[in-house]
Amino acid sequence: MADQESDEETIAKALEGNYQPEHVFALRQALELFDFYQQQIQVCDQQIRDYLRSLESKTDPENNPMKPARAKKKNRRNDPSFDCRHEAYRISGVDLTQIDSISESAALTILSEIGVDMGPWKTEKHFASWLTVCPNNKITGGRIFQRRTRKSANRVRDVLCLCAQSLFNSRSALGAFSRRMRSRLGPEKAIVATAHKLALLIYRLIKFGKDYVDIGEDAYEQQYKKRAVRNLARKAKEFGFQLVALAEA
Repeated sequence: MADQESDEETIAKALEGNYQPEHVFALRQALELFDFYQQQIQVCDQQIRDYLRSLESKTDPENNPMKPARAKKKNRRNDPSFDCRHEAYRISGVDLTQIDSISESAALTILSEIGVDMGPWKTEKHFASWLTVCPNNKITGGRIFQRRTRKSANRVRDVLCLCAQSLFNSRSALGAFSRRMRSRLGPEKAIVATAHKLALLIYRLIKFGKDYVDIGEDAYEQQYKKRAVRNLARKAKEFGFQLVALAEA
């Protein structure tokens, strides 16, 4: 308690100064505007919550409770004032936040843009193409001369790219995938490639109602090594060779 009082006294002394009336007036105006905007944000959150509660439920959270969150929630200033993870799970039947990098607000934004019916997209490839997170191959003379993705103002694409960028330091399987893409393609293309991966996972979850399980960074690296060895063995066989593993010392 003594340390707390000392800190408050130190802060109070630091605020002492020769304030002119116009400075105090400007500060009061700024504080009142801040309080007003906070009230307006609360009204918007209430409106969003009321609308979400009016939507049809695809699952009953009481009978089919959500799995625990991947990590302890960090309080962010722009987070909604209600439990949007619960509402997103109720109306979609799946918990998109189980996918690494998909936050509660990101899941809500994604569902608000694409809905809970994957019918408009026959396959996950159609969905990724609609989001413009896959190469737009331009072919002339039977050769591909440009692979650049199409430009788009799709909000879901922007959200997925932001989520993908946050995976570069993740110790998850998706984090390992994003770092491998970055080493091969560079950061910008790696973000789009990882966003493509996230889009496929989101499609599968909503379409088939399956849960997402992170296998972890180590398991992903082992799977990648097995695939690489299998591909090398196939290539060697095509050229009439046989791939033989070296004996461990």
